[in-house]
Amino acid sequence: MDTDDLEPRRPTLAAPPNLEVMSVGDLEHYITQLEAEIARARAMIEAKGGAKTAAESVFRKG
Repeated sequence: MDTDDLEPRRPTLAAPPNLEVMSVGDLEHYITQLEAEIARARAMIEAKGGAKTAAESVFRKG
């Protein structure tokens, strides 16, 4: 068994689009999509942070 199989893999992101060929409207739409994705990622960070805090409180030595 290879130990590399045990390590989590980072997701591969798609190559960003060529912005030079996009219209202003397309660029604005692209920004809206990116902002939505950033908000989704921030929400997941918050959710994972809350779970970490809860776990730490359970295992905290007092």
